[in-house]
Amino acid sequence: MHDALIEAALTALGYRPQALPCPDRSALQCGKEFGNRGQCNPTYFTVGNLIKHLIHLRDVEGLSREQIVDDYLFVTAGACGPCRFGMYVTEYRKALRDAGFEGFRVLVFENAGRLQQGEADTGLGLTPGFFIALLKAAMLGDVVNAMGYRIRPYEVVTGSTDAALTECRTLLCAALRERRSVRRALRQCRRRLAGVPVNRLQPKPKVSIVGEFWAMTTEGEGNYQLQRFLEAEGAECEVQAVVSWVLYSVWEAAYDTRERMLLRNEQPTGRRRFEFAPLRKMLLLRLGRIVLRRCFYRYARHIGLSGYHLPDMDELARIGHDYYANELRGGEGHMEVAKLIQGVTQQKVHLTLSVKPFGCMPSSGVSDGVQSLVIARYPEANFLAVETTGDGAVNVHSRVQMALFRARRKAEDEYRAALQTTGIDDGRATARLAARRRCRQATHYPPHRVAGTAANLLYELARQPWPRR
Repeated sequence: MHDALIEAALTALGYRPQALPCPDRSALQCGKEFGNRGQCNPTYFTVGNLIKHLIHLRDVEGLSREQIVDDYLFVTAGACGPCRFGMYVTEYRKALRDAGFEGFRVLVFENAGRLQQGEADTGLGLTPGFFIALLKAAMLGDVVNAMGYRIRPYEVVTGSTDAALTECRTLLCAALRERRSVRRALRQCRRRLAGVPVNRLQPKPKVSIVGEFWAMTTEGEGNYQLQRFLEAEGAECEVQAVVSWVLYSVWEAAYDTRERMLLRNEQPTGRRRFEFAPLRKMLLLRLGRIVLRRCFYRYARHIGLSGYHLPDMDELARIGHDYYANELRGGEGHMEVAKLIQGVTQQKVHLTLSVKPFGCMPSSGVSDGVQSLVIARYPEANFLAVETTGDGAVNVHSRVQMALFRARRKAEDEYRAALQTTGIDDGRATARLAARRRCRQATHYPPHRVAGTAANLLYELARQPWPRR
């Protein structure tokens, strides 16, 4: 979804973008062939996917090496710093050289506010409009994805949600490409999604997927198609938005600036020196955060994404500070720990699933070690960390199934408790739902009280008066 929307947004700026397909096993093998040993599988998948595409251009479409190097540029997002994936621009150079494409231009955006360039001349105009188009497309992809993950587990007709999402992608891509109103396109998407028949009176475990950025957001073989597997096992997935990663980057910059402002910065005379630049940066970061959140919620309102909240980065920092120092960076830092605590204490999810590449230093080496203390203090927490290598999908799926068994029992207990608390049975709940058209719509989502969607819907139906005939 995100790739197609970004492609359409950049087309409107006059570029000729082409989104690469989701990396598969052949991309993994290509990355292992041309990459260094001991790299993590996001590096192998992403580097291999690029090399595989360039080889296709050369060997199948008949383009010369010189034409590929001169006419093509690869743009991607980087990782978070002190890990193998965070330094993978070097892997691109090495793999491109070994594959016969030395001189091919690579531009990597990092969340630390830097750009890494594989070559000096990128041939890409990095204007404010370019970055605004990227953020706009990312936010649109986030709200559409969130709607899909809310609706798909409860669809009555298998495949109806995916068909509606395909139409939504077509509508939004056309609006971006032709520079028409995306809010009107979102309202059209809302009407299409509202027509998907759903039955939310089914107790399903809610699973939050956190961890290393690439591993938790990819939807292909890089994480064993984990989201689809969870839904096939009867779970509802809560995925992390790309905008959350941007907000975390803004929080990092603001936190570091604030800490530097507290350092002693004195003149030779002994008097403290006042600098306006840090204050200006703090104000700009605060303004950027406000604008980003408001734009996201505006898009969410137009598509019908009610009750969705972007993470409060200051709150997550406060929650995770006792377990994970805010100064430690890499991966999602303290967010991975704080989200587990928040999911337990605020009854948000039944299972927190942390996905990371095998041997990921920030996540496996640091965060997972801290999670053992969190689980000791919160024994009711249901947490599972899985490492991905590109192989061994059966073993990972088996471990996830065992964790899902406990999550499923918690969801069922929650639903039975809701039946007892509200004093209505399944039959009366079904009758009340049939009498309320708004609650039956796929775009409707019950207010949060407990983790399970079905239990929340019961509480909502019990609060509303029975309609008079």
